[in-house]
Amino acid sequence: MNSKNDAVEIVVPLGPVDTIPLGQGCTYVVDGCAIAVFRQRDGQLFATHNACPHRGGPLADGIIGNGQVICPLHSRQFDLTTGESADCAVRTCPVRVEDDEIILTLA
Repeated sequence: MNSKNDAVEIVVPLGPVDTIPLGQGCTYVVDGCAIAVFRQRDGQLFATHNACPHRGGPLADGIIGNGQVICPLHSRQFDLTTGESADCAVRTCPVRVEDDEIILTLA
């Protein structure tokens, strides 16, 4: 029997952290899902689903800063930690760096 508590986590190495320039985002496809990974200018990483829930804009192409990403289509702002916006949210994913490699967890 599968339930929410039985969800399988997928842990995926995405490659060297230096493949994402500081202050930019990059799209990765993990288990059929487009994920945006952002590297702030301070080096901190965040990950969200790539499609803006408002109009499907590619969030990886958005402007990032101050812990937020701005959708390139309609300027909707999302908090990179929580995924929250004024009236909708984008799903976030845990991401970390181990030995200079980006490691993403998808549940």
